[in-house]
Amino acid sequence: MNTPRPLEIAVERHPNPTPAAEIAARLNNPVFGRVFTDHMVTIRWTEGTGWHDAKVEARRPFQIDPACAVLHYAQEIFEGMKAYRGENGQISLFRPQENAKRFRNSAARMSMADLPEELFLRAVEALVDIDRAWVPDGDGSLYLRPFMFANESFLGVRAAHEYIFCVIACPVGPYFKTGKSAVTVWVSDQYTRAAPGGTGAAKCGGNYAASLIAQTEASAHGCDQVVFLDAAQHRWIEELGGMNVFFVLDDGSLVTPPLSGTILPGITRASIIELARKEGLTVNEAPVSFDDWREGAASGRVKETFACGTAAVVTAIGSVRHAGGEFSIGDGGEGEVTRRLRTLLTGIQRGKVADPAGWVWNVKA
Repeated sequence: MNTPRPLEIAVERHPNPTPAAEIAARLNNPVFGRVFTDHMVTIRWTEGTGWHDAKVEARRPFQIDPACAVLHYAQEIFEGMKAYRGENGQISLFRPQENAKRFRNSAARMSMADLPEELFLRAVEALVDIDRAWVPDGDGSLYLRPFMFANESFLGVRAAHEYIFCVIACPVGPYFKTGKSAVTVWVSDQYTRAAPGGTGAAKCGGNYAASLIAQTEASAHGCDQVVFLDAAQHRWIEELGGMNVFFVLDDGSLVTPPLSGTILPGITRASIIELARKEGLTVNEAPVSFDDWREGAASGRVKETFACGTAAVVTAIGSVRHAGGEFSIGDGGEGEVTRRLRTLLTGIQRGKVADPAGWVWNVKA
């Protein structure tokens, strides 16, 4: 039996790429999500044809019809991942295979075209390779945004017959620029992020759109992020607006809410669980109620709390505000376990710490 040939990704270089001096200027303290590289990758899918017309090309706007399905029925998914420049100049990705798997799972939940993991990885690597000059040195990174949307022009409630997969990139610094070692969060008792049977475990734009009003509420209370409770009882902690959450107890163990279909299965979350266990720490995936958190912080049972995700990596939560008041976690700063895990994780990502699990993917030139 003949094995199908892999889809080739054609390369069309930008005719007027950004000069090196201008790239260097833009890499100097970039605002998250505002500065973009010269190129993008696009691959199209059409029912009956499959994936086709794969290419690296100059970054440009899409031209879509007013009846484009994504504008009316929100069939859209995305991923978030980073490329790092090591001290030896080697550029690498962190666990990109897991992003590829999650992308496929999101597509299945949203009834979208199935993108092979191998093609996802080649597309990401192709963009990083051609725009490698945009990967910052030091603590910065190149944030990668693979995404897919329905671009068929029709009005009707069904899965689309045409999709576009695309990868864009932007150089970034820290996600939170508060100047503090820990952030302040707002616990929403009015809005929920996801419900059982919904799309909480898929990385789709609709989940984030639904969270924006709660994030606005958090900002109005002087907070950096919002914490969502479960939709049924408004009692159990689920996740932040864009990050998973961990609690460090006074016996040194960690607890994080279990993946029940309403929580995004974070790749950073999974990595923290594995790293912590290798470090000899006990990690339990178990429900944590808001009352448990508040009372545990007051008694000292909850010593630390931190959020984690691709953008924010590992960020301590120092203060918690809610409709009934406010409480602090520990001394309000970054705790010892949080610092230890953050240092270990970022060390692996940047090639400063040994990678025994094979998480680092070196980008070929």
